[in-house]
This record gives sequence, C-alpha cells and structure tokens, in this order.
Amino acid sequence: MATLRDIKRKIGAVKKTQSITRAMNMVAAAKLRSTQVKMEKFKSYSEKYKEIINRLTQLAPIEEEYPLLQVREEIKKVHLVVIGADRGLCGAFNSNLITRVERFITDLKSRGQEAILTIIGRKPRDYFRRRDVNIKAQYVGVVGKIDYIMARRIATDVLSSFISGETDEVYVFFTKFVSMVRQEPTVERFLPIKPEVPAEGEVSIEYIYEPAPKIILEELLPKSLNITLYSHILESEVAEHAARMRAMENATNNCKEMINTLTLLFNKTRQAAITKELMDIVGGAEALRAK
Repeated sequence: MATLRDIKRKIGAVKKTQSITRAMNMVAAAKLRSTQVKMEKFKSYSEKYKEIINRLTQLAPIEEEYPLLQVREEIKKVHLVVIGADRGLCGAFNSNLITRVERFITDLKSRGQEAILTIIGRKPRDYFRRRDVNIKAQYVGVVGKIDYIMARRIATDVLSSFISGETDEVYVFFTKFVSMVRQEPTVERFLPIKPEVPAEGEVSIEYIYEPAPKIILEELLPKSLNITLYSHILESEVAEHAARMRAMENATNNCKEMINTLTLLFNKTRQAAITKELMDIVGGAEALRAK
C-alpha cells in the first residue's frame, strides 16, 4: 500500500503536469487565433484566384493544350506532398494524416504505381523514413514559419518534377480545419490542375480580357499552384493548433480528476493510519488496565 509521502509526491507531480498542460493550452489558443485570421484572409484570395482560373479555362480554346491541365494516359509515378507537424502533443493529428497517406500508398502499389514523397514536418518525416518509401524532399523545423516565398519554392520543385516527366500526378495531403473539435485529413489533386465545372443553370459573367485568355492562363496557372499550396499549409497549421489546444484541455481535465482521486486516497490512507494509531493506544490502555 502506498504511503502518505508517496501519495503526496504523486499529487505534486500531477499538479506540475497540470500547470504545463494549461500553459500549452493557452499558447495553442493564442497561436490559433493569429493563424486563423491569416488563413481566412488568404483563403478568400485563394478562392477568388481559383474562380478566375475556372473562367479562363472555359474561355480558352478547346484545342489549346496546357501542360498543367493535361491528364496523362499512363500513371507510373505519383508525387505526394504531405503537410504534417514538427511537434506532437496534438492528439491524433499526425497519426490520422499518416494513416491516410499509408492507405493511399497501398492503393498505388496495388495498381503497380510508385509513390514519391515530399514531406513537410518532422513527425511524418520520422515515420516514413523508417518505411520503404522514396522521399524526394523533406522540410523539418519549418512548420509555423513557412511564408509565401517558401511555399512557392516547394511548389516550384513539385512543378519541375511534373513538367520533366519524373512524376505523372501530384496529390497534397493536409488536415482540413472544420471546427475546434473536428479536423479532417484531406487529400486533393494538385497536378494536373482540374478546373471546376460550373453547375447547371449557373449564370456566368462575361468579362473582356486583355491580353487574350490564353496568355493570361499561361501566366496564372503556375502561380495558382503556389497559392493553393500555401493555403493548404495555413489550414494545416490552424488544424494543428486546434488539435493541440483540445488535447491539452483534455490533459488538464484528466490531471484535475487524477488530483481529486489521489487526494481522496490520501485522506483515506491518513484516516486509516489515525484509526490504527488510536486502536494501538486503546489496546495498550486496555492491556495496562488488565494488569
């Protein structure tokens, strides 16, 4: 049976852990607010950019071919861009994303296709470098510090491998921020670009373009990749902070419950010790009285 000193030491250790998890919760909440504002502002820009690309692809002549829009007949190598986290203590954020990527790789192997990975984040990098996968590039220690310039550099490397024929398709894996309690691992085709088809009955506004839509499209298509990738990176960062905030909140609550349980055990153990001492005193008094 644990002694009073042992129980008291455990209570102290749990209280220290609780103070750490509470502090991490507050830090994650502060980072979440700032990153969420940045994500929402940039997301509006990204969606408008995508809308322009869709309109231009509808106006451009059908016979015109754009390398970034061409779907290749035979797919041999698929490039996967995995956006994860550098740190843990964020619940199942990293494991859910890794599971989604692994399932995708298994499907590719079943079709005789090879997966090539570009990984952002230490956690997914540490996992996949112990597996039989081809890691083309890795970016570690940069999550939360990635700006548009760095996102453009990553997108340019991915684009170069696609244009050169090294890879035939590109998919981006990131965690979509749905709400504070829900973050979904998501996969989206990055290359070739797939323009959205307008819904039936949707009225489109006709614009006069100068220069021609073909010239504008050739200029905007590569830039749209930079914007899309940076938007996914920001959304993944927001999802990570939300997951860590929730995980630390749960850990703080668990520490509180554990402190209550240990305090109750401490009181019971102390009461048992007092009762035992009283019984010893009463027993000794009765023995003296019997003499």
